[in-house]
Amino acid sequence: MFTGIVEEVGTVAAVEPEGNGVIFTVHASTVLDAMGLGDSVAIEGACLTVTSFSDDGFTVQAIGTTLERTTFGGFRPGRRVNLERALAFGARLGGHLVAGHVDGVGRVTRIEPREELVLIDFKLPEEVVGVTVLHGSITLNGISLTVNDLPEPGVCQVSIIPFTWDHTSISDLKVGDAVNVEGDMIGKFVRNLLGAPVRGGEPGGAAREHVLRAWGYQ
Repeated sequence: MFTGIVEEVGTVAAVEPEGNGVIFTVHASTVLDAMGLGDSVAIEGACLTVTSFSDDGFTVQAIGTTLERTTFGGFRPGRRVNLERALAFGARLGGHLVAGHVDGVGRVTRIEPREELVLIDFKLPEEVVGVTVLHGSITLNGISLTVNDLPEPGVCQVSIIPFTWDHTSISDLKVGDAVNVEGDMIGKFVRNLLGAPVRGGEPGGAAREHVLRAWGYQ
């Protein structure tokens, strides 16, 4: 479990094909503290397992299904990436509950600097459209952000303050870039409870009727 509060921006040092997936070596420093083999680490919002260490970084493996659901297939040496170690029990939850399970890939449609902030609009993957609400939480490339606006169907806008712009990889984004998106965890549980579909269509009637009866509304 993560919080979406980026601890460090690392750099991809090597990308090696491995079966249907790839092995990444990431140069880092801060997140290496107390990190052990088998630990979970979020890279651009995706939870991966640490498989080895070097003097100045660590290695993780991304399998084929991970490449299909994330931006990892386009990673090349030199790319900057947001890093966060798994949440420790008792630590402050500064962002929101983030599983590190990327729901899909979105795409940046607009970047607008505006005085002290930067507005970023991006197309939402279908999997998170139904759980994205105004002023709710969303994770973009591993960063916990608040939904600032929903300017049109399927599009989300976030507002980036200077600190986030300077201390994450979000400042590297350009219009047209792909981004890892994880929808709000609580929203996904509610959607499932109510029997609503993940991709369009009408809510699942049977599940919805069952919930209404259980709560005493029928």
